[in-house]
Amino acid sequence: MRPPAFWNNPPHRPGWQARLLAPLGWLYAGATRRRIRQPRARAGLRADVPVICVGNLNAGGTGKTPVAIALMQALAERGVDAHVVTRGYGGALPGPLRVDERRHTAAQVGDEPLLLAAFGPVWMSRDRAAGVRCAQDAGAQAIILDDGFQNPSVQKTRSIVVVDADIGFGNGRCIPAGPLRESVASGLKRADVVLSVGPDSAQKKFVQDWGQALNGVRHVTAHMEPLKTGMWWNGLRVMAFAGIGRPAKFYQTLRELGANIVKAQSLDDHQPLTPALYARLEREAKSLRAQLVTTEKDAVRLPPKARHMVLTLPVRLQVDDMPGLLALLGFEAPPEA
Repeated sequence: MRPPAFWNNPPHRPGWQARLLAPLGWLYAGATRRRIRQPRARAGLRADVPVICVGNLNAGGTGKTPVAIALMQALAERGVDAHVVTRGYGGALPGPLRVDERRHTAAQVGDEPLLLAAFGPVWMSRDRAAGVRCAQDAGAQAIILDDGFQNPSVQKTRSIVVVDADIGFGNGRCIPAGPLRESVASGLKRADVVLSVGPDSAQKKFVQDWGQALNGVRHVTAHMEPLKTGMWWNGLRVMAFAGIGRPAKFYQTLRELGANIVKAQSLDDHQPLTPALYARLEREAKSLRAQLVTTEKDAVRLPPKARHMVLTLPVRLQVDDMPGLLALLGFEAPPEA
C-alpha cells in the first residue's frame, strides 16, 4: 500500500490525522522497544566476522539496496569478501539459501535479493541468524545485513540508518501516525552512521529539519547517478512503470535524461508483475506508441519472455566520501603500494 500523504508532512506540522493517530503510534513504538530490549539470556547471535547492518527508521524504501550494493563493491575493491544476508521480502521460500539469479525467481526469494545477487554472494533467510551462520560457513569475511535494524536476532558490529534526504523522517511520528518504525531518538541511539541519500538541495533540507536530532551521530551523504550505458534517452517516448518506495524519483531521473514520459504507471512496492499485468502495460504502451521502461528492481519481477521488451534504467549510489564511510564502519584504508 502507498503511504498516506500526511506521513511526509514537516515534523513541526504533522497534520490532524497524525495527532489523531498518535496514541496508536506510541503503542507501536513501545512494541518495537520491547522487542529490541531482550533479556541478556536471549541476546542475538554474535558472528565471528563484522556485521554491518543497513537499516532504516522509516517503513518502506529509503535506498537500502543501493547502499548494500555500493558497500559490496567498495569492500571487494579492498579485498574483503562481503556477503549480504537478507530476509527476502515477498519471497515464498523460507531459506536459508544462497540466491542464484539464474535459478531463482522473485516469487521465490524476493526482488531485492535477486538484484543484489548480481554483485556478490547473497543469502536469503527469514531467520536472519541462520542466514548469518550460512554466510560465515561459506567464508564471508564481512556480512552486510540488509534491513534488520529493529531485529535483535543478530548482534551488529556497526549500524547504518539510511534515509531519503528529501523526506527525512517524515512527520516524525510512528506508524500509523507517521512513517517511522520507532522514534528518531531511540533509533539513532543505536546508529553509528546516518546516510542520507539525495541531491544537494535535499541534503540541505534534511540538515535543516533533522540536523539537531542527529545528536552527534556521524552523518554521511550520498546521491544516485544513472549508469552510462550508451542509451540515448533524449526525446524517447516512454511509458514508465515502477513498483518501488518512491516511483516519482525514477520518473524525475528519466525526465532529467531527456525522456518524454507519455504515461507514468506507479505500482505498489514489490507488486508482482504477473503476465496479465504485463500484457495490460504492453497494450497500453503500444496504443501510446511508447517504449516501456522500468527500474532494475522491477525488471527482475517481469515474466521471462517480457524482459527483452522492456528497457531498464540502471542507477548506482555514489557515496560522497566512501573511504570515510568505510573507516567509520571499521574498515581501514589499504596500505599504499
